[in-house]
Amino acid sequence: MADVTDGVPEFVAVVEAGGFRAAGRQLGVSGTALSKTLRQLEQRLGVTLLLRTTRSVRLTEAGETFYAASRQALDTLRTAAEAVGELADAPRGTIRLNISSGAEGFLRGAVLAGFLEAHPDVQLDIIVDEDVSDIVAAGYDAGIRLGEVIEQDMIAVPASGPQRLVVVGSPAYFARHPRPEHPRDLAENACINWRPGPDAPPYRWEFTEPGGGDFSVAVPARAIANDFSLMMRLVTAGLGLTIGMADGVHPYLDRGEVIAVLEEYCPPFAGYYLYYPQRRQASPALRALIDYLLQLRQAR
Repeated sequence: MADVTDGVPEFVAVVEAGGFRAAGRQLGVSGTALSKTLRQLEQRLGVTLLLRTTRSVRLTEAGETFYAASRQALDTLRTAAEAVGELADAPRGTIRLNISSGAEGFLRGAVLAGFLEAHPDVQLDIIVDEDVSDIVAAGYDAGIRLGEVIEQDMIAVPASGPQRLVVVGSPAYFARHPRPEHPRDLAENACINWRPGPDAPPYRWEFTEPGGGDFSVAVPARAIANDFSLMMRLVTAGLGLTIGMADGVHPYLDRGEVIAVLEEYCPPFAGYYLYYPQRRQASPALRALIDYLLQLRQAR
């Protein structure tokens, strides 16, 4: 007799991967085997959960209800298992994190290395991504992003100090072009711009008028990329100006590879936060990471 949970993890995996083939790659089984498992689950439940096409799957109304309950149940089981492990000894288990690529200070590794060294039974599963609007639906325990983009129903813990944007160009570039005195002068410069993904518009560079309000500028782009390291390689080659977080730009400034301009228009602002939903209890491993971040902040 089939267990009531048979096929449920596979069903959740298919929904979150967007199809049988992608879910099969994650689970190490064939898409055909997954399809058979899901058919058996639907037969036991007496309802159709998924509408299948040759390219994708779509939840039925019953499927949406069953997915929401299944996702919550699996999360509860995983949290409970990790909590039991916590009772035995130190925090253990995997923390699935989604981190914005701009969180350079966090991604550089010192914070992560210190945390992992302090908690040898915890593993980190990290995806660097710009376009996750719902970390729960995407299967993450927490995200790390700028505070201004985090939804209000999330619990947010500071993961960095204040941040600044910095506009930079190489000495070779400024040997051929005058330095901009005001952000409006960027219209006369070649710029290396950023966009988070192929369907997103290029970033409008953000500034603050001294003693005035915030404003943004649509810059003329010589090149557009979604990778900061590539952008900085183009800048150091003398192809144009770019803007980036101070944490990421400082190594280039320290080596003399770039020069900062327009600094009076780039004041500090609130930095990055680790966030997770209020309705979900943090696992012992995630709780340990939160405590670690708070201890680092107090030590500063």
